[in-house]
Amino acid sequence: MKTIQLETPGTFREIDEPEPKRLSSEALVRVHRIGVCGTDIHAFHGRQPFFEYPRILGHELGVEILEVDQNEQNLQAGDRCSVEPYMNDVDSPASRSGKTNCCESLNVIGVHSDGGMRPLITVPVHKLHKSNSLSFEQLALIETICIGAHGIERSMLKEGENILIVGTGPIGLGAIQFAMSLGSRVIVADISEERLTFCRDVIKVKHTLKADDSEFENQLRSACGGNLPQVVLDATGNRFSMQRAFTLAAHGGRIVFVGLLMGDIAFDDPNFHKRELTLMASRNATPDTFKKVISAVESGAIDTEPWITHRLKLLEIPEKFEATIAESNLIKAIIDTD
Repeated sequence: MKTIQLETPGTFREIDEPEPKRLSSEALVRVHRIGVCGTDIHAFHGRQPFFEYPRILGHELGVEILEVDQNEQNLQAGDRCSVEPYMNDVDSPASRSGKTNCCESLNVIGVHSDGGMRPLITVPVHKLHKSNSLSFEQLALIETICIGAHGIERSMLKEGENILIVGTGPIGLGAIQFAMSLGSRVIVADISEERLTFCRDVIKVKHTLKADDSEFENQLRSACGGNLPQVVLDATGNRFSMQRAFTLAAHGGRIVFVGLLMGDIAFDDPNFHKRELTLMASRNATPDTFKKVISAVESGAIDTEPWITHRLKLLEIPEKFEATIAESNLIKAIIDTD
């Protein structure tokens, strides 16, 4: 079967692979749609931590079950599913405490092992999340929305609180929509005026700020009624932005880093202590978050259609991927394997 492999940074190639053999605990699935993630882009540019080449990318997947044994989830051939791509050790301390998203030996398909840029893969049955109504395209977006939603869950955001969300890529957009659904005041910051316009016009965010404006902190305080926000969620993976979060959170506030940086973060300890800040990492998402997000998309609480700005075919990736991810108006690209 025709498969696309990232051979080295900047170089995709088409290879031929045999069809996979299924274990009884797995389902054989047909990959119909693949979301292009920031992780894929970083891997293409050689900037992805915990990554080895060559690698078959693709972890945001909308799939159809072709073969599956009888199972507790009552999944069967023909079901449409989103894939939870985090393969964890069920006996690890993190997994036993419910943190399957950050297991000590976590293996993310498409990152640590080969993923879905190919027609057929096998997936553990318990990592498939079914929907009776969502399209394969919508199902391919579930995982990236889950990461933003998990960041909001980590923040412990409450109704009426102010939250600053920095970074308006797909993960930031997921965080924005979940924060808005909680009845909080959402302030969004980015350096891209195009993305801020998208947030205002499409997502209906009331408060959008240019992150590189010289009056940024004053504008932030104005949006928060004269105060700083109780929560700062950073989805940029940018060192300057992440370090600045320590000066933008209110005293007693919380900081959540969803974006990942290859390197160190430094902060002023007296400032950190005097504000009694809580700093949290947010990694991946849990099975419950997948269920919550699928339900939200099914109900129309989250509309994924405006997010998709670019589409390409699987076998077009070697030729068109680099130009596609360089487009200034890129929000989300979807790969069609049909």
